[in-house]
Amino acid sequence: MTLKMFKKNLYYFLIILFIFFFDRITKILVVKNLDTSGNDFIEVTSFFSLNLIWNQGIAFGLFSLDQGLYYNSITVIILAITAIIFLMIIKSEGLEKIGFILVFGGSLGNIFDRIMYKSVPDFIDFHINNFHWFIFNVADIFITFGVILLIYLELIIKVRK
Repeated sequence: MTLKMFKKNLYYFLIILFIFFFDRITKILVVKNLDTSGNDFIEVTSFFSLNLIWNQGIAFGLFSLDQGLYYNSITVIILAITAIIFLMIIKSEGLEKIGFILVFGGSLGNIFDRIMYKSVPDFIDFHINNFHWFIFNVADIFITFGVILLIYLELIIKVRK
C-alpha cells in the first residue's frame, strides 16, 4: 500500500469514526439528560421535540417485537448487511464510496446500541399539530443521506450514461 493510498483510506476511516462518535455523543447526551430529568419528552420548538423512545425493531420501528430469538435474528441479518456494505466500500470509488461510508458509519452506531442496550435510542421528533413523523436518531440521518446519494447516483447519473 502506497502512502497516498494509505492517506486516502485514512480519510474515509476518519469519516466513519466521525459519524459513529457524533451519533454516540448525541445519544449519550439525550439519554442522560432525559433520564435525569425524569422526562422522555422535551419540546424544543412548536414542530421539533426530543422524544426518547427505545426502538427494538429496524428502521422506523418496523418489526419491533419483544422476542429474544426474533430480535437476535434481525441483529444477525443487520450485521451481515453491514459486512456487505463494508465490501461495497472497498470496491467502490468517488461519490458512491461516500454513500456507502455514510450508510456504514450510521449502521455501526445503531449496531452498537442493539448489542449493548438491546434497543436503539431514537429521539429526533418532527411534528405538525398532532401528526408526528417517525422518530429517529443521528445515525439514521447519515444512513438516509447515504441511501439517497446511492439512489441518486444509480437512477440519475447512471441512467444518463
